[in-house]
Amino acid sequence: MLQLYIGNKNYSSWSMRPWVLLKEAGIDFQEVMVKFDSFDKDSNFKNVVLAVNPIGKVPVLVDDGFSVWDTLAIAEYVAEKFPDKHLWPRDAKARARARSVCAEMHSGFGALRGKCPMNIEAALPQVGALVWRDEPAVRADVQRIVAMWTELLDQYKGPMLFGEFSIADAYFAPVCFRLKNYSLPVPGHITDYIRRVCARPSVQAWLEQALAEKNFVDFDEPYRTAR
Repeated sequence: MLQLYIGNKNYSSWSMRPWVLLKEAGIDFQEVMVKFDSFDKDSNFKNVVLAVNPIGKVPVLVDDGFSVWDTLAIAEYVAEKFPDKHLWPRDAKARARARSVCAEMHSGFGALRGKCPMNIEAALPQVGALVWRDEPAVRADVQRIVAMWTELLDQYKGPMLFGEFSIADAYFAPVCFRLKNYSLPVPGHITDYIRRVCARPSVQAWLEQALAEKNFVDFDEPYRTAR
C-alpha cells in the first residue's frame, strides 16, 4: 500500500494537497503523520522525514520503498500509476492549463502564503482585514486567483475548476481555507466555489481531523498565542 507522510493537518497546506487528492480519487494509502515539533536538524520531525526524503520535508509518497517528494511530483506519479482515475483533465489543452495553474500555485502567491498561513482551526477576520489594508502584494495575489478561477469556471462550466474534480482543485484547496478563514474579500461566485470545495468528502475529512488535533505549534502561529 502507498504511504503518505504528512505534517499537522491544521497547518500543513502542502500535505493537504496529495492527501485530498488520494482520498477524493478513492486510492488506498496509509497515512504517516509526523507532527511538527521543530525543523531543526536534530528534531524528531527531521529525523523521521529524512529517512524517506533527503531534503527532510513533507509530503512524501512512498510506494514499495520508493520515495516521491514535492506535491507536483507526487500528483504526476499518482496520475500515471492510476490512469483510470483521470486525475488530470481528459482534454489535452485542459490538462496543459491545469498543469500551468498548479505550477503557478507551486512557485507563486508568496505574499498570500506568507501573510496568511494556513490555520484551519482559527478564524482570523481581523487579521485578514489588516493584511488586506496593508499588504498590496496580498491583494494582487488574491486578484490573480479570482481572475484565474473565474476564467476556468466560466470556460469549463464548473462545478470544479475543470468541470470534474481534478488535481487542480486539490492543489487550491488550502487556498480556499486561507480566503475563508482570513475573510479576504472575493466575489460571490468565488465564495460559491470555495463552499463547493470545502463540501467535498475528502476536504471535509481533512477539516474534521485538523480540528481534532488540538496541537498548538507556536512557530506556525504568527497571530495567536497558546491558550
